[in-house]
Amino acid sequence: MPFIEARRTRLLNLLTVPWIPGLVFFAITNFIQERYLLSFFNCLNVACSVGTVILTWKQRYLSARLFIIISSIIIYTITALIYRNGVEYFLLNILIVTVLVYDDKWLIMSLSFVMIASFLAVRFSWIDFIPERPVPHDRIIFNVAWGLSFIIMALSYFKRVHDDYEEEKEVQRQALVALNRDKEKLFSIIAHDIRGPLATLEMLLDMFRKGEYPEADMKDAADELYKKVNRLAGTMDNMLRWSMGQMKGIRVKPVHASLATLSEEIVALFENAIREKEIHLRVDVPADCWVYADRDQVSVILRNLLSNAVKFSYPGGEIRMSAINVEGQVTFRVHDQGTGIAPEKIPQLFTFKSAPGYGTKGERGSGLGLLLCQEFTAQNKGQLNVQSAPSQGTQFTLLLPAGKPQPVKIDS
Repeated sequence: MPFIEARRTRLLNLLTVPWIPGLVFFAITNFIQERYLLSFFNCLNVACSVGTVILTWKQRYLSARLFIIISSIIIYTITALIYRNGVEYFLLNILIVTVLVYDDKWLIMSLSFVMIASFLAVRFSWIDFIPERPVPHDRIIFNVAWGLSFIIMALSYFKRVHDDYEEEKEVQRQALVALNRDKEKLFSIIAHDIRGPLATLEMLLDMFRKGEYPEADMKDAADELYKKVNRLAGTMDNMLRWSMGQMKGIRVKPVHASLATLSEEIVALFENAIREKEIHLRVDVPADCWVYADRDQVSVILRNLLSNAVKFSYPGGEIRMSAINVEGQVTFRVHDQGTGIAPEKIPQLFTFKSAPGYGTKGERGSGLGLLLCQEFTAQNKGQLNVQSAPSQGTQFTLLLPAGKPQPVKIDS
């Protein structure tokens, strides 16, 4: 429910629920004092209030709103005309509530006309009734005082609602300003990453086309260019996925997925980088480790975690990937013996404030990968934690809901 509509419903509940015990009390009191008609209207008012609560519980908010307003106008007008008991001031309460909870000017004008006419009819005795048992004077004073008090309560409540709404808008505005600033920073970094490899590729192709670059040297240049373009492809994939998520283009589709199979697929993507750095990769992901999550998103998470581990590992270092399934939750860890992270930088890892770092061989990231990991983890009802210290390596721990092993499909 929108913010304002939720507050309007609460105001309606404030008009309805607190009166029920008092109405029950007066219904009994009036019955004992032989004001049977007034007791009947008290009971009818209780029934209407309970009906409004039921309609609200069934989320029929507009029907509940109109039902309690119209029924209250009828009941209070009749009882005020017959008994002159001061409840005509409750019509002023309903008038204020009507103006606050409706936007339709014609509906407001119509209901307001009826309530003002009813109030004037009572106050100026347009219709004169003489009840057999009039209401005591003290009761009239109580009704008038309580009716006027509710006007203050209703206006104070909606004033606070308006202040809360303005405060929330200011918070959202500040968050939007910060987000736009962070996006500008992010896209400037990515633009820099894109320009470098593309400019190098354009220059090499132009030189090779003109015969200015020896064919024998082209292989070495192509290998180096391949590494840059490969890193660029990962950066672009992260950016596109994140952008789709911000535009609500990504929908989580959880399935039962084998973590061992996903790990094998991710490791295959980094075989060249692992071989080049002579990294010892140890993978301990049991075949019975399954997760219940969006398979593509988990793949992105694992890819970014392993990419960071390779990037910041020293040549000849070791990376360990492991997973365990305990009590309906899978714990996946990626641990490296690389450069590590300073304690003051850890809280910034999953935000735009994180500055892109350089790997042990000059590899550069965009700073978007871990932010994407955090968002995808949250969307899949998981957690992502990090433990690290400078020169002591880093360990990322991913917690995801456990899945159920599925039968292997054999193509016939």
